[in-house]
Amino acid sequence: MNPIGLAVIGAGYWGPNLVRNAQATPALRLEWLCDLDTARARSVLGPYTTVRTTDSYEQVLADPNVAAVAIATPAATHFDLVRAALEAGKHVLVEKPLTPSSADAAKLVDLAEEAGLTLMCDHTYCYTPAVRKIRELVHAGEIGEVQFVDSVRINLGLVQPDVDVLWDLAPHDLSILDFVLPPGMRPIAVAAQAADPIVAGRACVAYLTVWFGGETMAHVHVNWLSPTKIRTTVIGGSRRTIVWDDLNPQQRVSVHDRGVDLTPASHLAPEERRAALISYRVGDIQVPALSEREALRSVMEEFAAAIDQGRPALTDGRAGLRVVRLLEAASRSIAAGGSKELVEGDD
Repeated sequence: MNPIGLAVIGAGYWGPNLVRNAQATPALRLEWLCDLDTARARSVLGPYTTVRTTDSYEQVLADPNVAAVAIATPAATHFDLVRAALEAGKHVLVEKPLTPSSADAAKLVDLAEEAGLTLMCDHTYCYTPAVRKIRELVHAGEIGEVQFVDSVRINLGLVQPDVDVLWDLAPHDLSILDFVLPPGMRPIAVAAQAADPIVAGRACVAYLTVWFGGETMAHVHVNWLSPTKIRTTVIGGSRRTIVWDDLNPQQRVSVHDRGVDLTPASHLAPEERRAALISYRVGDIQVPALSEREALRSVMEEFAAAIDQGRPALTDGRAGLRVVRLLEAASRSIAAGGSKELVEGDD
């Protein structure tokens, strides 16, 4: 296919990464880097480039050579920027979260679908080789029925000026859950607690519990204040358990044939039925081979492929909407002192 003309909007923290990976993706042709600070945009591109810089978003949207935009600006600006791009007939890749409001996110999803345009969320972790492998294992039934998820994402991080730790870090874990869990397994309720020990004016530590129906639940811990960096996720199944340690390059993903088996009472003799038998299973640990590939390159390739094939991206607007609905429910729970809140909507 002919390369898709792309403009990157925002030359701050994440924009340069989008620029670098767009330029390395043959299916895309970077036309513009747009930022209110054009000097910063020019410094990102370097002196030898044919990519144009501008501080005018309207100029970018008016360019017929631009078929798509990648937006890397603060979340509060996403709704207006994405809406304007869709109304101009442009496909959109946008950073997480899609918007700070599920009502606004739903409007963007509807607008994209009505216009036949691709709306994709840059849920970058979903495109890492480790998470892609986890999705493959779970969807193939290799671990059996999912019984629990335990995720920890803590480090001595930057206290954000515009969002709390929940909206800053939890979208990573919630988007991963949305990506890897079996089709039809959707959250129905959430409870969350948060604290601001350093009096920063926003939560710096948060704990979320998500219910998926029945007895299946997930627990997510996010924290800006930990001197130790930990990024681990455990997904327990009825057959096997997956452990993902993102900081262990030698063994990022391991599959453990270890767990607890319960003999159903119907399989026991009458005299044994007073107590079902529990047995502990200790088997092998498998470490799948993973490629080493920058996730953002895969994001760019998926964006181009979704546009070319006219299909939803793996992390499309509806995936972004589901994450925002979870975050909103978690925020309501925190405001109510940790109450269990229903997750709104079902798309």
